[in-house]
Amino acid sequence: MGNSSRKGEEEEGEEGGKDGEEAETTEKEEEEAVVEVEEELPLGVEEMLESGDPVLDLSYRKFKRLPLRVCGLMHLEKLYACGNSLRTLPDSISQLQGLRVLAVDFNKIEDVPMAVCQLTNLTRLYLGSNRLMSLPPELSNLKSLRCLWVESNYFQIFPRELYDLPHLKSLQIGDNRLKTLPPDLWRMEALRGLWLYGNRFDTFPKVLLRMEFLEILDLDRNKISEFPSLKRLRALRLFSYDHNPVKEPPKVGQEVLVVGEGAMEFLEEREARKERRRKAAEEAEELALALAGEEPVIHGILKNSSSISKQATNDAVVTTEDKEGEPLVKEDEEDGGYVGLPVTEYDGADLEYNEDGVEYETEELICEGEGFEYEGEELEYERAQMDYEYEDSEELEDTGRQDQGA
Repeated sequence: MGNSSRKGEEEEGEEGGKDGEEAETTEKEEEEAVVEVEEELPLGVEEMLESGDPVLDLSYRKFKRLPLRVCGLMHLEKLYACGNSLRTLPDSISQLQGLRVLAVDFNKIEDVPMAVCQLTNLTRLYLGSNRLMSLPPELSNLKSLRCLWVESNYFQIFPRELYDLPHLKSLQIGDNRLKTLPPDLWRMEALRGLWLYGNRFDTFPKVLLRMEFLEILDLDRNKISEFPSLKRLRALRLFSYDHNPVKEPPKVGQEVLVVGEGAMEFLEEREARKERRRKAAEEAEELALALAGEEPVIHGILKNSSSISKQATNDAVVTTEDKEGEPLVKEDEEDGGYVGLPVTEYDGADLEYNEDGVEYETEELICEGEGFEYEGEELEYERAQMDYEYEDSEELEDTGRQDQGA
């Protein structure tokens, strides 16, 4: 029995050894297969890797893994690898310390790789259209980050890790599952553009009223039925609220462009009010000049001396001075007051009149008022969908990536 037992143990050991050898062989084959896949680069990629160009675009190449050779290109400043099937990035990508722009949107990434959090010179990071639900605390290492796009993911809670990014100006977090914003969001004082479209807000987040430096705010495609006055947001320049169940635009500052239901009528009415105020100011200024006896602002140039006609003499209310310097005015019988509109003095030239009446020609009006003139054209706002462009600008670019609610 003892011999049989030992023999069985030896046979089992031999079988186990064979299984171990087979497992090692399989792992080696897989590694070799991976290396082989990495070596088989799509047409044209080899040339790009050897070009020495600081910009490398590997978008839409059907990569399941980022080629390891990319991580050895220390001269890279911008790397675009969107629209592939990447689930992660190799750890060795952390070697690319010169990288300033990294775009890996439209992939299958579920967690931000730790290696990305070591790229401390990144200014722009595009992670949209992946499978993210949260951000790692290590993201706070990216102190130079100015633009972060994480739209079309699965965020249910606003990532507070972003509070530790002191220079973040543009945050694109639309098309997620946010219902509320944290009450201390105002701590992100550097933020200038905030895209919250396509989330699940049913009331306007009050904390946004404390973000006085915001220039762009997009709340398209939510379920907000009422907006408070946004006049306290003095830096605001664009507010978009399209596809929300509201009856009228919110109150905003005079310089704010609004986009949404009823926005065009609102802008037209506001422009008309501006025009009325401008004209009233011009008339008041002219009247003040007339009363002060100063030279008038000439709004038309008359050709031919015959322009000073009997009709003008009969209809116009004029003001001049007599030889003693006393003003002579004509009373306006209808209003019961005095109205003076100074005209140019007669220089003594002979006047010639036609028998058929006075003929005169006027040239184009000359406007000397300050500011633009509203010409009565209908305001048109085109809500064009904007193409996705990677611009390397230190200012807000993404001022309007696409309006995905249009």
